[in-house]
Amino acid sequence: MNKPSRKYLIFRTLLLGLVIVVIAFFLTRNLYPGEVKKKDALRRIRERGYLVALTDRNTLNYFIYRGEPMGYQLELLQSFAGYLGVPLRIIATNDINKLNYYMNSNAADLMALNLPITHEGRKQVSFSSPFMETRLVLVQRKPSGGASRQPAVIKSLKEFPADTVYVRKSPFLISMYHTFYKNTGRKAILKEISDISQEELIRRVSTGAIRFAVCQENVAMLYHRFYNNLDISVLAFPLFSYGWGISHSSDSLRAEVDAWLKEYKQSGELKQTYLEYFDNQQVANYLKSDFFSVSGNHLSPFDDAIREQSKQILWDWRLVASLIYEESNFKAGLTSTKSASGLMQLMPETARKFGIDENATPARQIAGGVRYLQYLDKLLPGEISSPVERIYFVLACYNVGLGRVMAAREKAEKFGKDKNRWNGNVDYYLLRRSKKQPVAMPDSVGSYPFDYKTEGFVDDIVTRYFHYRNLIK
Repeated sequence: MNKPSRKYLIFRTLLLGLVIVVIAFFLTRNLYPGEVKKKDALRRIRERGYLVALTDRNTLNYFIYRGEPMGYQLELLQSFAGYLGVPLRIIATNDINKLNYYMNSNAADLMALNLPITHEGRKQVSFSSPFMETRLVLVQRKPSGGASRQPAVIKSLKEFPADTVYVRKSPFLISMYHTFYKNTGRKAILKEISDISQEELIRRVSTGAIRFAVCQENVAMLYHRFYNNLDISVLAFPLFSYGWGISHSSDSLRAEVDAWLKEYKQSGELKQTYLEYFDNQQVANYLKSDFFSVSGNHLSPFDDAIREQSKQILWDWRLVASLIYEESNFKAGLTSTKSASGLMQLMPETARKFGIDENATPARQIAGGVRYLQYLDKLLPGEISSPVERIYFVLACYNVGLGRVMAAREKAEKFGKDKNRWNGNVDYYLLRRSKKQPVAMPDSVGSYPFDYKTEGFVDDIVTRYFHYRNLIK
């Protein structure tokens, strides 16, 4: 019998190897389907139970004033989260490259900024439909008229001297910056800055720390009211549209954003929200307040007392502050129609039990309220072992009393839910405690519908706490 030729053996070996590679590929794809295709963001939101959005910290988009989380992008995001029927969580930083990193690593679902819809931007994200339009302007300082000679205001880019212009570093604005550079006769020296807001660049121009900056016109117009020594008349780049950024792998989420935005525009709410921040003198006045998160780091006049007393219960002081804001808006002399009084709105019998009378100082009111929180924590059963879950239960007891919370735990257990978990378990039955047969009975429905939302006292406090944690050190 003739032996196989060398060429035949080589061919057979290569063919066998190819077959093995193909088989391995299909096996790997079946065993690890997540490695082949990224999970769609809308599906992640549904499974996770809340929306994670990215934005920046500044006087317009996201800030806290006298304890209240506010901002243009925050209001838009709250509306969109309500449209989806899920709670909202925010990651905030002024570094656009960090925000982009969070998007690419699927740590967040969308980027809520006025992102210019540009060609290079489309390489980074998939854009929503445009929200509105704006331009880029050159921000410069007017001469003060003092003894020291200051440079005159330039009237056009053709007059631009060889000088440094500060801009926010952004992959979405590269082509616009390049156009501006060319229109200055290539004289501008662009200095890109990370982790600084447009507002901070404008402030630095106003104080004379820098001479030039390029910013969005709608932002510059607002700050021009506050810093009246600025000139923003020179156009740096013509009109462009802006929108939100969504991952390229999430067409379904982009479709939801566009559907919500269409309704939001048609109702007139988008225009109203825009004017509330971009055409409102009061926003500029926030900068004068000690209780404004952008220029200060205070929530209320009682921050020091809250910090000190929070140590007694080992809670983050910002969580206790969120509870106080929920109860009294930081108003020490407030008395409710049900006779609850003080910063922590204690009922008369509870106040007396913890040493609080009508003459108690704000510090004593806070101390008494924290002792009451400790008292409730000790009454809760030890089987609620998670520290986070215990906080939820303590806050609920503070609001409606221990008896109602314990009754809701029993009802949750009766219908097959976890009596030691708050969200989606005990809270569901506490909020429906007046109904003998609650909606979405576990024996007839496998899981709660997607339009189910956590709501009420505990969720409000915890949501506000997350905002405090984002914006207050």
